[in-house]
Amino acid sequence: MSFKHLRAGRNSGRVLQLLLALLILAVAFSASIALGQISMPLSVVLNAFTAFDPGSTEHIIVTTTRLSRALTALCVGSALAVAGALMQALTRNPLASPGIFGVNAGALFAIALSTTLFSVPSLQHYIWIAFAGAAVAGTLVYCLSALGRDGLTPVRTVLAGAAITALFVSFTQGLLVINQEGLDSILFWLAGSVAGRSLDLVAPVAPCILLAIIASMALGRHINVLMSGDEVAKGLGQRTGMLRFLMGVLIIGLAGAAVAIAGNIVFVGLIVPHMVRAWLGADYRWVLPGCAVLGAVLLLSADVAARFLIPPQEVPIGVITALLGTPFFIYLARRGVQHA
Repeated sequence: MSFKHLRAGRNSGRVLQLLLALLILAVAFSASIALGQISMPLSVVLNAFTAFDPGSTEHIIVTTTRLSRALTALCVGSALAVAGALMQALTRNPLASPGIFGVNAGALFAIALSTTLFSVPSLQHYIWIAFAGAAVAGTLVYCLSALGRDGLTPVRTVLAGAAITALFVSFTQGLLVINQEGLDSILFWLAGSVAGRSLDLVAPVAPCILLAIIASMALGRHINVLMSGDEVAKGLGQRTGMLRFLMGVLIIGLAGAAVAIAGNIVFVGLIVPHMVRAWLGADYRWVLPGCAVLGAVLLLSADVAARFLIPPQEVPIGVITALLGTPFFIYLARRGVQHA
């Protein structure tokens, strides 16, 4: 069998695997809408969209609370997973995650600052404030790591991210000492949650996440070349500086949007890229779409689990992802895993 036929067969297998993942995603999305403190059969869920009854409590729950919550988990899971894959490629560090770019710390500082200085009227305003803080922090990390003769390097990115994160965390703690009334708002974002998000909050951000994911997939072939080393990439005519800049912008956009909507949800950007590379291989033309699908599946599943651990209360979804991700992180650290 020729190499061309072997590659075509491998790609066909990957397409089938992605289609299976999409089917699992549909199941997880349906479960997120149907299950909860008030569980309902799928027939009721379908009727809520096809024959909506304004007098039905179940239909109202489906079309408002459950639908917006599921869409939020889908968008945030996909965004964090794709951002994590890009971050690991940019830093060539298998333990990298979007938090290294300082986006979480920047978002929390922006919220703490706004609650201290201003009266923020609604959650929708909080979302845009958090996104602005995440974007500023990510931009600072990128600019600091790009300084110098050698330009942007993986080590500088990690060091700059750690420094900016520590700086913004210190600022946030100082503001909370001054204004303890803002502590509730910060705790809400620290825990991470997809509950209580209306469609009005998700709708403006979802198209931005979708466009960023599509743009990331378009860079898949170029990222494969970059992973072979800077000298090889430059020898093949690739503009490595521009590619890293685009990757940095996409990471900031994806992670910033996710943090702005759902708060500090950890480990999704770390564990999902490793799962996808073990499943589909190291080719970023397949890794990135795989991360988009599997990240959504993971966060939807975690959100469903969060509703049943301590009923009638709900566990913040950030706690569920931390419980899943911490053992995986320890495993990777002890194994000394090399970037695929």
